[in-house]
Amino acid sequence: MLQKAPRRTRERILELSLRLFNEFGEPNITTTVIAEEMNISPGNLYYHFRNKDDIVNSIFVQFEQEIERILHVPSGRRSNIEDVWQYLHLMFELIWRYRFFYRDLNDLLSRNRKLELHFKQILAHKIKVATQLCVDLRSEASLEASDVTIEAMATNMVVVATYWLSYEYVRNPRKYTEQQSMADALARGCYQVLTQVEPYLRGETLLRFRKLSDDYLKKLNK
Repeated sequence: MLQKAPRRTRERILELSLRLFNEFGEPNITTTVIAEEMNISPGNLYYHFRNKDDIVNSIFVQFEQEIERILHVPSGRRSNIEDVWQYLHLMFELIWRYRFFYRDLNDLLSRNRKLELHFKQILAHKIKVATQLCVDLRSEASLEASDVTIEAMATNMVVVATYWLSYEYVRNPRKYTEQQSMADALARGCYQVLTQVEPYLRGETLLRFRKLSDDYLKKLNK
């Protein structure tokens, strides 16, 4: 039986840093703390990463690769309400895995030019995908809204998703890292984003949306 190759030090540093940033906030973690938690010398850490921003940027590369796999519309057919629901689920799961980017977003962007530029591109891409999902629904007479309304709706969806974890943290900071508590918070966030679309849905799609929402809310209220 083949044994798994041991993870390289660089990969372990990134994994640990992500956990520490997520748990305590990126501004509160230094390279010294990371080295101590890794049980390696600062010199060993700096062999792999020049500074903390280098670590943050490397984690961001991973984040970009994962989000790129999510940010697309179905190929070969028009999107339906289940696609929108699935897209939001995947997006919120990814936001949770890299939550420090969203919780510490303003601080990170104010001092990291690379993140500033790339995060703008990600937001623009999110709005583009959300817009296309809505346009697809409209083309099937499942959604009734003008181009201007769809543009505003797509932007609102992205704004709510981007800052939802910050809202949840302010609302209940002591339970922020509790897994079940945050699972519920992410579910609420997903539902909250979808309420932006509900007033414009029509016909069978509206009925399917309400069924999905009812099932979702029952799970949340258990």
